[in-house]
Amino acid sequence: MFSLKKAFTALTVSALAFTLTACGGSSDSSSSTASKDPVKIGIPDDATNGGRAIKLLETAGLISVNPDAGWVPELKDVTEYIYNIEIVPTTANTLPSTLDDFGASTINGTYAIPIGLVPSRDGLIVENQADAVAEGEKNPFINIIVARTEEKDNETFAKVVKAYNTDYVAQYILAKFQEASIPAWEWSPTELSDEAIVDEVDHYESSADGKTVVRVGVCGASNDSWRAVQKILDDNGDNIYIELVRFDAYTLPNEALNSGEIDLNSFQHYAYLEKEIASQGYDLTVIGDTSMAPLTLYSRKYTSLDELKEAAGKK
Repeated sequence: MFSLKKAFTALTVSALAFTLTACGGSSDSSSSTASKDPVKIGIPDDATNGGRAIKLLETAGLISVNPDAGWVPELKDVTEYIYNIEIVPTTANTLPSTLDDFGASTINGTYAIPIGLVPSRDGLIVENQADAVAEGEKNPFINIIVARTEEKDNETFAKVVKAYNTDYVAQYILAKFQEASIPAWEWSPTELSDEAIVDEVDHYESSADGKTVVRVGVCGASNDSWRAVQKILDDNGDNIYIELVRFDAYTLPNEALNSGEIDLNSFQHYAYLEKEIASQGYDLTVIGDTSMAPLTLYSRKYTSLDELKEAAGKK
């Protein structure tokens, strides 16, 4: 059985190992080659993912943050810029396309996967979400399936969640998305190889004929896990068809679900939903967990965290 905490620790260690290898060890970040202009770093502009990004930059040693701000600090909670950087809040779904415009950007798996970014291979540093959870607490960054509160006990929706949280879907997620998405439930490998599962799911076709259609709101282009869920539903004879409704921005799927335009959504984590409910008054409820997408600092200008620090220079 796979340990989620060990998975995140391995990701972080491998990313840091890449950093040290790329630069041949630690370097003197106060090098005279440092730029006079600050190195710009893009982060998501929503409160929860922006807070995660700020914490990641703190872990990277670029800034200091007021500890009283908890796990979702704001820019005002940055107490010191250790290196000459400028943090630029940016719409999350544009961070991949604007990566060349920044020295580095923090991008989560939803948007990293479609452009082929792999955390341990391409990241300067990877978020260890296990560190965000006190003993006995729920990880606030687990991605979720959400329904309207009045339908939280819907039997059809319960079958969808059960199909999602299977060994088959877990193995597919890890094999397909190469660390950018990690199952949020304990699971065991199936008898099939990773290659066999990916091939089977990627070529799987289903039909809505004679089935109950469940419209699920999603963001980004990497939602192939739902094809694996569909196969499980069909294998179980549940007569449920998943119809994905794609939205371009995080602000849209909760509004659509709350208004009844879709049946479920699956694009956000617990912390983001809580913020949305508090600010928008949505009557929505979590009915299941899906995966975790570690936030990663990527760059096309620097090959390691030490190289970025050297370019920025100490303040």
